[in-house]
This record gives sequence, C-alpha cells and structure tokens, in this order.
Amino acid sequence: MKINIGSKNKVKIGALTEILKEYPDFLDAEIISKDVDTGVSHQPKSLDETIKGAMSRARNCFEDCDYSVGLESGLMKVPETKTGYMDTTACAIYDGKHFHLGLSSCFEYPPKVVKYVLENNAELSDAFRELGFTKKAKIGEEEGIIGVLTKGKLVRKEYTKQAIITALIHLENKDLY
Repeated sequence: MKINIGSKNKVKIGALTEILKEYPDFLDAEIISKDVDTGVSHQPKSLDETIKGAMSRARNCFEDCDYSVGLESGLMKVPETKTGYMDTTACAIYDGKHFHLGLSSCFEYPPKVVKYVLENNAELSDAFRELGFTKKAKIGEEEGIIGVLTKGKLVRKEYTKQAIITALIHLENKDLY
C-alpha cells in the first residue's frame, strides 16, 4: 500500500508514520512525502480555510497511491476566548473519491501573538519568534509552539497525531460512514 503525504515537514511525516503502525490495515504502508500547494494562505485564519488547506494538500498529492494525506494547522474563531481564536490541526485523508476529515484538540495562543498575526498577516511561528517566545527558526519542525506553551507536555507531533487518528475513524469504521 502506498500513501502520499502533502508535506515535507518531518513532524507531519513522523506523526503519520507512527500512527499508521498502530493500524493493522496500514502496517505495510509506504509513505511518500510530496511538496504541494495548499491553495490557502500561509497562515489560515479560519476553520474553513484550515480544512480547505488540508484537503488541497491531500488532493494535490494524490497520484499513484491508495490514499493521500493533507495536514494543515490554522486559527479558527472561538467565542469566549481571550483572543477570539484557537489553533487546530486538520487532517484530510483522500481515497481518490472521498475525503475523510479529522481535527486535533484546540489551544489558544497568547493575545499578543494573535494580534501580531492578524495585524501583520504573519505566520504564527514567525510571530512567536519575533515576539521573543523562541529563537528556533523552524519551531514547526520541532516541538512546535504548543510544545513551548505546554512546556513539553504536548508537542506538535502528538498534536498532529490527534487529527490523523480522528480522520482514520472513517476508514476504521467503513460500515458506519
């Protein structure tokens, strides 16, 4: 079985590789990473845009494979939060006909980070660096911002796995979907 993933990010590839080892149907899966266009802004600012980004990644890397996977993190509006926004990761698994979607848990960034992103149309990792929360140039390929904010209790790879697991619900329970 061949599964393409629409990303070269080692955290996303690692999350997919590790999760698929827990599913008997995917034990023999060969994972191929592809650099693809997301079709959305570099920093999605709505749940709709985040899901569209994941779906675009999956659709754009679907070739010569059984499934393709797109993962996209982004902001979404959430009432009653301090900033009005939370972050989530969307996973889209594509079988050539249908998408199977899942989301991770959500968390809120510090208010000055969200303000910086919205006012400067910046990416969250750039805002986090510019505001002095980290010096790491590629935080998204390491523990991620969530890893910094949770002091390592939840890192980006585990956070990403949540979205993959919830998308795999559809494939694990085909008779229900």
